[in-house]
Amino acid sequence: MTAPRRLTIALIIATPGQGWGGMEQHTADLSEELTRRGHEVHVLAHPDYQQRFPATVDFHALPVQLGRRNPWLALRLRQRLSKLSPDVLHAQGNKAAALLSGIRKCHSITVGTVHGTKSSHKSFRKLDGVIAVSEGICHALQHLNAKLIHNGIKPQKSNTETTFPVPEEPIFAVSIGRLEPVKQFENLISAWASIKPPIPLYILGDGSEAGKLKAQIHRLGAEHLIKLPGYERNPAPWLARAAVCLISSQREGFPYTLVEALMARCPVLSTPVNGAADLLPAGSLAKATDLCSLQTLLSGQLQDLGELKKSQAACFEYASQELTLDAMASQTEDFYYELLNRKPRS
Repeated sequence: MTAPRRLTIALIIATPGQGWGGMEQHTADLSEELTRRGHEVHVLAHPDYQQRFPATVDFHALPVQLGRRNPWLALRLRQRLSKLSPDVLHAQGNKAAALLSGIRKCHSITVGTVHGTKSSHKSFRKLDGVIAVSEGICHALQHLNAKLIHNGIKPQKSNTETTFPVPEEPIFAVSIGRLEPVKQFENLISAWASIKPPIPLYILGDGSEAGKLKAQIHRLGAEHLIKLPGYERNPAPWLARAAVCLISSQREGFPYTLVEALMARCPVLSTPVNGAADLLPAGSLAKATDLCSLQTLLSGQLQDLGELKKSQAACFEYASQELTLDAMASQTEDFYYELLNRKPRS
C-alpha cells in the first residue's frame, strides 16, 4: 500500500492577537501534530501568536487586526499563499474563512473549521470542505462536504506545577473559562449560593467580568462557598482532584474544559451546549441554559457525586479513545486526502 504523500498545509487564524482561546489552542496543537507526522505546516496569524507555536511550524505574521474586507490584508494573504503554494488551505473560524473564500483557488483545496455557534455560515460555502467540532454545528451547516471532528487534546499530566495551589479540601467543585458574559458565571454563582452545597466551588479564569463576579459573591455573602483564584494555565491537576466540573455557558462550539475533565475522569454537569449535549448522559444536562434550569440540575445531581461519576464511566472511556490529539489529527488528515482525491487534476 502506497504511503500518503507529504502535504504542504497552510493554517490561517484571523483573530486580532488579543487573548488565547480554544480555537487558537486547537490550531497550535493541530499544527504541531501534523508537523510531527511529516507534513510541511505553515501558520498565518497575528504576530503576537508566534511564540505560541513550536519551532517546527513555519509562522508567517499577517495584519489580521484589520477588517476582513481590508484590501491590504487580502493582498498580503494572496502574496504569502502564492509563495507557499500549499496543497491545503485551512481556515480556522469565521473571519479566516471569509478571507479564504475570496482567494482564487489553483491546485489547493480549501477547508474551514467552524468552532462556534453562528447565525450564518455563509463564509464557509465557497470552501471545498468544512469541519464542525460538534454535532449541533454540523447539523446547522449547509455544505455537501461537512465533516464532524471533535476537538482532541494531548495527554494531560496531573502531577505538574500549577499557577495556584490545588485545594487541600477532600471534595471540591471546579469551573474553568474566560470570565465573559457568554460563560454565564453569574448564573452559576447565584445557583451555588442558593443551594449552598457542602463543598466549595473554584472558578478558574480571568476576563472582563472578574470585578462584577467578585462583587456578586460578596453581595451574596458566599466568599466561603465560591472562590475566584484567577487564570490557571494548567487545569489538569485541578480536574484530577475535583469531584465535579461545571459548565454554565449560554453557548459553546465544543468546550476544551469538557474534554479535559472527561480525560481526567472528572464528571461534568452542564447546560445543554454543543459538545456537552453530544457526549454527556441526559441526567447530567440542564433542560435549558437559564438560571432556573441550572439550579434544578445542581440541586438534583450534587446529592450523590459517587453515582454521578458512575453514570459517566462510558464518557470517560470514549474521551480516552476518541478525544485525543492523535484521533483529531488523523481524522483531519484523512479529510484532506479525501478532498484532494476528489479535486480534478489541473
